[in-house]
Amino acid sequence: MNILVVGGGGREHALSWKLAQSRLCSALYAAPGNAGICESSECNGIAADNIDEIVAFAQDRKIDLVVIGPEVPLVAGLTDILKEKGFKVFGPSRAAAQLEGSKAFMKDMCAKYGIPTAAYGRFTDLDAARTFIRTHGAPIVVKTDGLAAGKGVIICQSVEEAEKAAEEMLSGAAFGDAGTEIVIEEFLEGEEVSFFALADGKTVVPLLSAQDHKRVGDGDMGLNTGGMGAYAPAHFMTPELEKEIFDRTIKPLIDGMAKEGCPFTGVLFAGLMVKDCEPTLLEYNVRFGDPECQPLMMLLKSDLLEILLAAAEGRLDEVADQIEWRNATALCVVMAAKGYPGDYEKGSVIDLDHAESETEHCKIFHAGTCRNGEGQLVANGGRVLGVTALGNTAKLAQERAYHAVDLIDWPDGFCRRDIGWRAVKSEGES
Repeated sequence: MNILVVGGGGREHALSWKLAQSRLCSALYAAPGNAGICESSECNGIAADNIDEIVAFAQDRKIDLVVIGPEVPLVAGLTDILKEKGFKVFGPSRAAAQLEGSKAFMKDMCAKYGIPTAAYGRFTDLDAARTFIRTHGAPIVVKTDGLAAGKGVIICQSVEEAEKAAEEMLSGAAFGDAGTEIVIEEFLEGEEVSFFALADGKTVVPLLSAQDHKRVGDGDMGLNTGGMGAYAPAHFMTPELEKEIFDRTIKPLIDGMAKEGCPFTGVLFAGLMVKDCEPTLLEYNVRFGDPECQPLMMLLKSDLLEILLAAAEGRLDEVADQIEWRNATALCVVMAAKGYPGDYEKGSVIDLDHAESETEHCKIFHAGTCRNGEGQLVANGGRVLGVTALGNTAKLAQERAYHAVDLIDWPDGFCRRDIGWRAVKSEGES
């Protein structure tokens, strides 16, 4: 099969790496790809949101399956256009992608289908938003309705902070058009977790849990980011809690989307808060998480291409019982350019030779890399590398990942030094 992966981040490198291992894969392409993806794929440099060029490329290379990684082309309707041209696609339609493209739509779906989520209000008017904030008090959460690269959620510790966030979003000063409508919701306490499932419009299959680290600094301090690291599975996940999450937040949503006339095909990513073993939904995403995807792909024993093809063809039930996972922990440490998530410079040289030759049980996924005119590997984004390791315990996976990090020669990069701390602490207490 000829496979096209749309995207150029760490998630897409992990997907490409796993797809390349399939017995069904004869040619693998990426749009745009990155320096790491180019090791196993032909990267064409086409931007992930350039729908016309992606369609033309798929036609030219006779692509058998398109796997769409990022949310932006999904929300823009790339799946629909490719399907109209006769291509098989793994990824939801534009209508179904509203679950991530519009937080207001997502919250309304939760209300309609009885999915437990935080109390909320939708606002386009600043005065109404201020009244809601003052009525409910702080802490309180202010979110952009639209896409904001994982940064459009502000947890406000005071009424004044919340009013300022609402004003900056609604004015367009903070997130442009993504903030022309906002969602304000109650602050939930507990432990956050990500849970993933596959769907083909009718059948839905649970995958694994993971735990992301959104804050830029150790101890969960500093600004929100797209994710500074993740591990899987989550340390507190049990079969009982997994069933509770699936029955209350995954299955009702998939059934509801079908009833609404926009059946969901692809990967559903539920962000949840768990307190006293009770899950409450924070948000849905319509793609694999980044960096959660990297640990998931390290743990997956089964043929990813066979699974995604079955989902795209509406026969997920045929492979549901064949999905196997390693009995281990996988942990990903994100290395970012200094200054991220604020201003940062591109073009700094990275030397991976020592790290890649001296590490076992570890894979360095590229997120924001390219080659300069001299052929050197250089940083080309904010989040640049995802150093991912396997271990029989979270502590061992953490040690292996940071051993690899310390072998990377990149003076202009940084990382958190505590990824997986909750799981390591839990192991020490058990």
